[in-house]
Amino acid sequence: MTTNATVHVTTPGDREIVMTRVFNAPRSLVFDCYTKPALLKRWLTGPDGWSFATCDNDLRVGGAFRWVWRNADGHEVGMHGVYREIVRPERIVRTEVFNSKNSETLATVILSEDGGETTLTTLLVYPSREERDGMLQVGMTRGVTASYDRLDGVLETLGRSQSAA
Repeated sequence: MTTNATVHVTTPGDREIVMTRVFNAPRSLVFDCYTKPALLKRWLTGPDGWSFATCDNDLRVGGAFRWVWRNADGHEVGMHGVYREIVRPERIVRTEVFNSKNSETLATVILSEDGGETTLTTLLVYPSREERDGMLQVGMTRGVTASYDRLDGVLETLGRSQSAA
């Protein structure tokens, strides 16, 4: 169970969004859930009624990822990018482009562990204030919160299975 189910969202600069949430799980497990396609498919499913249709993830510096979500009507939205830095289990830096319409965003994921709890911090740097504000206006915070709630459930299930082993 999460020790702090709130996603804290701040905008420290004109182009940045910082999102932070604490999980009651070791960071190596959170890192795996954030990078392994089989685990990503369990929690990064998009809004209710959507499915994670494509999860291509070449986790290496210079490797690309492509994720596509689909709703019941067949409408798709996607994100793709390239990994720039990977330090297992503490840091991932990658580019992100949503729906091929937006400009490239730089995303840095930092995982820090203290006493078995992992703080997941994501820093997003957008090309402009307008693009940053646009993401906030379309409900990004709600989507991230729902995804992290599902991630919390996956971590709890995985933690129980590791305890039983």
